[in-house]
Amino acid sequence: MRLYIAEKPSLGRAIAAVLPKPHRNGDGHIVVGNGDVVTWCIGHLLEQVEPEAYDARYQRWALSDLPIRVDNWQLKPRKGGAKQLQVIKKLLKQASDVVHAGDPDREGQLLVDEVLDYLKLDDARRHSARRLLISDLNPAAVTRALKGMKSNREFAPLSVSALARSRADWLYGMNLSRAYTLLGQQAGYRGVLSVGRVQTPVLGLVVRRDEAIANFVAKPFYQLDALIEHDSGVIRARWQPSEACQRWLDEEGRLLSRGLAENVASRIAGQPATVVTSEHKESSQAAPLPYSLSALQIDANKAFGMNAQEVLTLAQSLYEKHKVITYPRSDCRYLPKDHFAEAGAVTQAIARCLPELDGAVSGADLKRRSRAWNDSKVTAHHAIIPTPKAVAPHSLSGKEAKLYGLIARQYLMQFYPAALYAESKLAFTIGSGHFVAKGKVLRQPGWRALLPKKPEAETRATLPELAPGSQWPCRGGEIKDCMTEPPKAFTEATLLQAMTGIARFVLDDTLKGILRETDGLGTEATRAGILELLCKRGLLRREGKTLRSTPSGQGLIHALPEQASYPDMTAHWERKLQDIAEREYGYAPFMADLDQRLQALVSQAQQGGVPPSLRNLPAVARKAPVRRRRKTAKKTPSQ
Repeated sequence: MRLYIAEKPSLGRAIAAVLPKPHRNGDGHIVVGNGDVVTWCIGHLLEQVEPEAYDARYQRWALSDLPIRVDNWQLKPRKGGAKQLQVIKKLLKQASDVVHAGDPDREGQLLVDEVLDYLKLDDARRHSARRLLISDLNPAAVTRALKGMKSNREFAPLSVSALARSRADWLYGMNLSRAYTLLGQQAGYRGVLSVGRVQTPVLGLVVRRDEAIANFVAKPFYQLDALIEHDSGVIRARWQPSEACQRWLDEEGRLLSRGLAENVASRIAGQPATVVTSEHKESSQAAPLPYSLSALQIDANKAFGMNAQEVLTLAQSLYEKHKVITYPRSDCRYLPKDHFAEAGAVTQAIARCLPELDGAVSGADLKRRSRAWNDSKVTAHHAIIPTPKAVAPHSLSGKEAKLYGLIARQYLMQFYPAALYAESKLAFTIGSGHFVAKGKVLRQPGWRALLPKKPEAETRATLPELAPGSQWPCRGGEIKDCMTEPPKAFTEATLLQAMTGIARFVLDDTLKGILRETDGLGTEATRAGILELLCKRGLLRREGKTLRSTPSGQGLIHALPEQASYPDMTAHWERKLQDIAEREYGYAPFMADLDQRLQALVSQAQQGGVPPSLRNLPAVARKAPVRRRRKTAKKTPSQ
């Protein structure tokens, strides 16, 4: 009997659906027509044991007992997972061979592998186990995947990489969360000050942004436009200060001296403006790529105010319940070339699911192939797109329909031409000053016609074609009084953008490239949970559409060493974890390096006393017995 072990029930049912019939549903499994069996996990069935399982002294939190170290790692069934674990155990005893059908990524590889380890699968069957990689639950895609199974041994380094990440996150979070929660308790704070490799740099982003806003002092600056008369009207050309004027500019090139602006304005009045350059060209803007999860969460937050967790929940429903979109936890925005052949079926499904998009479907040129179809850029998953399956419009909830609409429009854009613009630039000299005017006009909307908000006909005024060397009268200068503005508070969308583009927040320039090459800070599957956790722990709070840090969050960031509140360490880890996955680095040296870092961080907490920033923190908003708070604190999040 061949046993298929899927990551979740929906995937298990999708596998069974293309296997021989008749089917017989069992308790946590499906027996198919040829006697093979499909079973499933329910996400992670196993979790790390608590520290006291390794040593009873860890039951009581004490700074002197840190750092916690583990030599022989132990797992235990998750709450609610023990029953399904027994189902898999019983089926494994009967199976002649095994198919690993976890999700096609690092965590999906570990999720099933750790079950096989925990249940002590024998070496012979482990050696012969196959790997089934599915990122689309539709029958045709599942059938293709079944024909392309590989040896599960090929993916062992991916599993080791995930294991190293999981254990390192546990050690880092458990030790530093205990250390700083205890320091907070010494200062009278009774909340949990949780620390994680990912969550804490995210908190640091918000704290530093909030403090920049609080400490911001508005300053005046000035813009000077020359008003140049032409047969078609007045051309406004912005003054470009020369090197000699640099001392009156701020670091962003803004003019801080109104007197200088007035002086230039008076000198150009009535003077001829000589055309130096006259540039006129057509530019194009290609359609945006289909969605990754983070890109979808960002757009859904901007368009509908949905938070990241809500988007993930809705996307999972569209994927698992309705089967109208592909795997939603994807970090990729590209598609395999063989998906192009399904465009007709997918677009027809879109029209049936959302009749209001019928016109957009009719306007799609299904022979057009955008840059999205690129096998070389498809990772473990491909972009999130609609599937060929259609459901009645009323079967989707209002929010599900909105999210499906975003995904469908983004897919349809791949079959529309680029947006075309007419761009122009005129450069003038007036006296000894240099002035520039720019224009940009949307000529053909192309894919932009599918945007819910129709594009404006013009983005900037059109400019006439002027001959270089020609002169036109300058009526004078117009000064605009401006004030600098503070940075904007993070919204969920802009914070997710910061997490995916985290490289610009790294202190060490040598590490920036690593985070540009990876998925950023956190993963597609964990970012929503990280934001929810920070809010739950009282370190962030929602204020309307914005996310703000609390006094507790600010106190924690200022108490921690700088390396813990910036994403540099994540970049360092990701480089090593990728090396492990590619067989270029080992598990043992990775964990040894972590142990040294943890020892230094814990020693700093033990020897530094209570940080001033943790004193006089406000009381925790929620009321809970001390024992329950301590129990919660032990369950430090993995990231």
